[in-house]
Amino acid sequence: MSDSAPQSFKNHARFDPPYHFVLTAVLAVNLFIVCCFAYKNLNWFSEWLVVLSIAVFIAFSKLRTYPLKVQDRVIRLEERLRLQALAPAEWHAQIYRLTEDQLIALRFASDDEVVALAKEALEQNLTRKQIKERIKSWRPDNWRV
Repeated sequence: MSDSAPQSFKNHARFDPPYHFVLTAVLAVNLFIVCCFAYKNLNWFSEWLVVLSIAVFIAFSKLRTYPLKVQDRVIRLEERLRLQALAPAEWHAQIYRLTEDQLIALRFASDDEVVALAKEALEQNLTRKQIKERIKSWRPDNWRV
């Protein structure tokens, strides 16, 4: 995403082309070729190549999900701290009722609207997408990978 365009609901998703497109395509083509090779030359070596290719694909998937989970945990903590700083003291106990998805979506809400939106998210059990769609003043998250 270009840094020149302000981040919004429509453009906040990010892709890393070398990871999402090049590496995914290379691993998919590799798996296809190895399966074709194993089909035509059935032996222990070709079968092992299929197993190894599947293992690499699994590792590729985990390579992405583990750091995202850590980022989600950090975002959850940051948003709870932000809500504690901005919300009235009598509402602090409610902060821990927000789900991880709700907290992750709330990171895009400006300080002026985050508390009201958090209350609305709890009352109406809003999803991540619903929360993002209701944000009026978008607070960009340019650090997310």
